Amino acid sequence: MVEILKLKTGSRYENLASYSRLVSVDDWIFVSNTAGRNPLTQEIPEDVTEQTEQVLANIERALLAVDASLGDVVASRIFIQNPSDTSAVMAKIGERFRGIDPAMTLTCPPLSSKDYKVEVEVTAYRGASKGNIEVKKI
Repeated sequence: MVEILKLKTGSRYENLASYSRLVSVDDWIFVSNTAGRNPLTQEIPEDVTEQTEQVLANIERALLAVDASLGDVVASRIFIQNPSDTSAVMAKIGERFRGIDPAMTLTCPPLSSKDYKVEVEVTAYRGASKGNIEVKKI
């Protein structure tokens, strides 16, 4: 039997749009597009680097709740409001994903709020960080 877990954070938007922050199907984990709002204070940092750190902290918190980690991320999708912020966001993403090296998509569409400078969505596989990893160059 397939094991499905739907993780809710209590966000009013999860209720409004009827979605989960994270859904795991057996060992596959899908984390919804995540913004940089601090879940405790509800504040959003102005600085794009701080906002990126908060986004990753929010994702990491959700993954830890289902016995996974950023090391288990196999794909990420990064959405940046302002193309001029790309270098700063990618530097922070690179710090946290160095050695994990997931498949990645980056785009600069309008985001749902002008307050959001970056949003990230990830797919993880529980235990991927402990797998036999081979890196090839083509």
